[in-house]
Amino acid sequence: MRAVRFSRFGGPEVLELVEVPDPHPGPGEVRIVVRAAGVNASDWKKRQGLMDPDLPQTLGYEAAGVVDEVGGDAHAKVGDRVFGFCTDGAAQAERAVLSHYAPVPASLGFADVAALPAAVETAARALDQLGVTDGTTVLVNGASGSVGSAAVQLAVARGARVIGTASPRNHDLLRSFGAEAVAYGDGMAGRVRALAPDGVDLALDVAGSGVLGELVELAGGAENVVTVADFTGAREHGVRFSRGDQGRALYVLGQIGGLVASGKLRLPEVRTFPLDDVADAHRAGESGGAPGKIVLTVDAP
Repeated sequence: MRAVRFSRFGGPEVLELVEVPDPHPGPGEVRIVVRAAGVNASDWKKRQGLMDPDLPQTLGYEAAGVVDEVGGDAHAKVGDRVFGFCTDGAAQAERAVLSHYAPVPASLGFADVAALPAAVETAARALDQLGVTDGTTVLVNGASGSVGSAAVQLAVARGARVIGTASPRNHDLLRSFGAEAVAYGDGMAGRVRALAPDGVDLALDVAGSGVLGELVELAGGAENVVTVADFTGAREHGVRFSRGDQGRALYVLGQIGGLVASGKLRLPEVRTFPLDDVADAHRAGESGGAPGKIVLTVDAP
């Protein structure tokens, strides 16, 4: 089968489609014929040598497709449409093994669901770590991106009051999610206090924009703030940095269908590229010019 791989660090030009052995599922896992695979910022960070020093490397942690091989005790059968996580980081390929997965809702396509696992799991995990529940007021810094949008919607679904920071052009989007919108940048804390004079109960930083000190002050202490984007700032301010190896919110995969059907989770805008055009997909994502989520698609065999 063909898979995306790079053997040296650099720009998108180092990416290539190469023949690699077919993977096989272990206990509880399934192998899918990949129909769509998500592209995330971690992919180009890996490609640039900012994460894993080993070479060569494959790419991709989320995918959707049709099961064609199952491991022992797997909760799916050959022919099922599923989506989920490829913990081997090799989802951008013609076949991939999913360690955690859920059925593709009948109303959704492969590209729709391949765009969801990483963002929705990250958002749910951070909200769990904060303890966002009915009646809490939570501030989401960077609320209009893929993770931020998911965090806003999941928090609203939990019954929280949500204030989200974003550029003014995205304020209507946040309001449509049920959040109150404020502009980020200088004076952000004052604009939040205009809506919540006593501050907020909890704060989630998705943007990594250097405002953790302000979030700590607004939320009444570092223990009430979580960041998924600012590792250095987290150490400086004593804030928790949320990582997947601290316990993942994998349960949310099984909830996505119901959340979408009930209107509590809106699908992100998706921009697709054929697997063969993976370098162009990286260029689009890295430039920040592509709206929504980038997904690679694979034609049915």
